[in-house]
Amino acid sequence: MLRSLDRRRFLSVTAAAGLGLAAWLAEKRARPVTWTGSAMGAPARITLYHPEVRVAERLIAESVAEIHRVEALFSLFRRDSLLVRLNREGRVTGAPGPFVELVGRARQYSVLSDGAFDVTIQPLWILYARHFARADADPRGPSDLEVAEAKARVGWHGLTVAGDTVAFARPDMGASFNGIAQGWVTDRVADLLRARGIADMLLDLGEMRALGSHPDGRPWRVGIADPRAPDRLFQRLDLRDQAVATSGGYGTRFEPTGRFHHIFDPATGRPASRWAGITVTAPTATAADALTKAVGLAPLAEVPRILAAGGGSAALLIAADGSAHWVKRQESGAGEWPQPACG
Repeated sequence: MLRSLDRRRFLSVTAAAGLGLAAWLAEKRARPVTWTGSAMGAPARITLYHPEVRVAERLIAESVAEIHRVEALFSLFRRDSLLVRLNREGRVTGAPGPFVELVGRARQYSVLSDGAFDVTIQPLWILYARHFARADADPRGPSDLEVAEAKARVGWHGLTVAGDTVAFARPDMGASFNGIAQGWVTDRVADLLRARGIADMLLDLGEMRALGSHPDGRPWRVGIADPRAPDRLFQRLDLRDQAVATSGGYGTRFEPTGRFHHIFDPATGRPASRWAGITVTAPTATAADALTKAVGLAPLAEVPRILAAGGGSAALLIAADGSAHWVKRQESGAGEWPQPACG
């Protein structure tokens, strides 16, 4: 978890124009301009440092518009989103390029993680959410038969792409891009602001991406929460030109004990329990976001290879007892993507 109690429930963008860092900003008296609202179904905030209020407001408006464009594609909270349509109808034709692009990226992370990253996990999420919503819910969770039936509708191979058509190969499948879309929109907003002349920024849209330096010249600083007590800081990171994402079962719990949470092992259909918290740094937020799931289910010895193949830099893996492992990428073979077949 990064910076606050409830990851994926607070989105912000903090940026500074980079024409001279602290001295320039002091001379121009740059002030933060803030927007608050909602994005991807969660409260959102954008704070932009700029000496010209009108320019900042325009840049924020462009950033918010980009977030809304992504919501129209991948939100599970908007009934008119393209993803909701895909989940309802099982097929969409004429999908725009960004949708096809992210589906392809998701398939790549599924290949390199041997299926540990899988956006078709939605049937399991629905099963557990419905089970624990019942007043008489069995505290042991869904039955083995119910899990097996839901798991039979999970499998990234069944999400196919052919030109501008995206479809499920089997009935009653469903996808959630929550494990990659927040990183992806972070990168899109970063690219937008950089194209508008913002050289130094820290973006926080569920995942974080740092470009350049803080307005006072130091690196951007983010905090990683202790998964055993998310209101307590586990470690601080200084970032320049890196993204960071964190994943852990504490983010969404289906019941009070936290034993049943939203991070599933597609191989078992049960919540993952290997690590209490997974943090990944990478040059892009898309890579950092997806790799938290890919490395979170992998044997520790495989993590350096997965980081390298997926474009990651390092991973911090925190066990339930608080012990931690920093793992760096394996340099040989870095950036070599396995390519999935498209059907």
